[in-house]
Amino acid sequence: MKKRVFLTRTLHDFALSELKKRYQIEIHSGKIPIPQSKLRSKIKDIDGLICFPYDKIDKNMIESAKNLKVISTYSVGFDHVDVEYAKKKKIRVGYTPEVLTDATADLTFALLLDLLRRVSEGDRIIRNGKWDVIYGAFDYVGVDLQGKTLGILGLGRIGGTLAKRAKAFDMKIIYHNRKHVSKSKEKSLGAKYVSFEKLITQSDIISIHVPHTMETNNLFDMKIFRKMKKTAFLINTSRGKVINEKDLVTAIKKKIIAGAGLDVFETEPITKTHPLVKLQNVVLAPHIGSSTKETRSKMAEITVKNLVLGMNGQAPVYSVGY
Repeated sequence: MKKRVFLTRTLHDFALSELKKRYQIEIHSGKIPIPQSKLRSKIKDIDGLICFPYDKIDKNMIESAKNLKVISTYSVGFDHVDVEYAKKKKIRVGYTPEVLTDATADLTFALLLDLLRRVSEGDRIIRNGKWDVIYGAFDYVGVDLQGKTLGILGLGRIGGTLAKRAKAFDMKIIYHNRKHVSKSKEKSLGAKYVSFEKLITQSDIISIHVPHTMETNNLFDMKIFRKMKKTAFLINTSRGKVINEKDLVTAIKKKIIAGAGLDVFETEPITKTHPLVKLQNVVLAPHIGSSTKETRSKMAEITVKNLVLGMNGQAPVYSVGY
């Protein structure tokens, strides 16, 4: 009998075709994300799991799996999977990091450019019939990018690629990591290492590119916002829980900071009644950092490769924790 693989959501036709050649597959077609109770019942007897970043694969879920050999997640993040417990149970975990670097960096820069030049805000003005007169010298002004200091928190693959975009716009680039990147990389990107404190206080725009961990949970709260420039903007395309959203709303309302561009949120999807939706100087995207046709297709390809390798007892192309 073919081994059994369960997908918490469907993938591209070419990916499903490749899986069907090798395994007996089942695809969840109901409510998204799949209810935990249903996933727990399915995971009991399967050999392989393809999941998504909003599927919680915790210790209790993994404990229910009797035959599971591999968890292949269609995402760059893996904080939704208890990697340490999977490792203890000798279950391999694969993810899809490098392929979405350019797409996410592009989306980050799009949020930055939109926010500073007030593009989405202007779109709403026109669509709502509020553009009544031609703007004058002091009306509806944005902010130049040239010469502004971009602070990148996490100069990894995406942060480094964002720095390349910013360099082309003649921005000053500073960054903070747990450790310095190489001198050659700093030179090529035109990026200068600074302490976290200096990143927060000196940046005109801060872009977040760190994973969600215990250390980064609600890292950006009112204490941090009060240290930022009043003219500073915050961009987040990493994980929503890195920001305390309640504090962010207050900081923007009280003009403690100038605005924000967000692709990720504490709870997704957010509703039209969410306080962030009511703020004009905020640009919101529905978690589409990797959402290009080319990138999503490549992610599906790697997700399948990770699964196949794991099912064969080999390390996935991109493996974590094992």
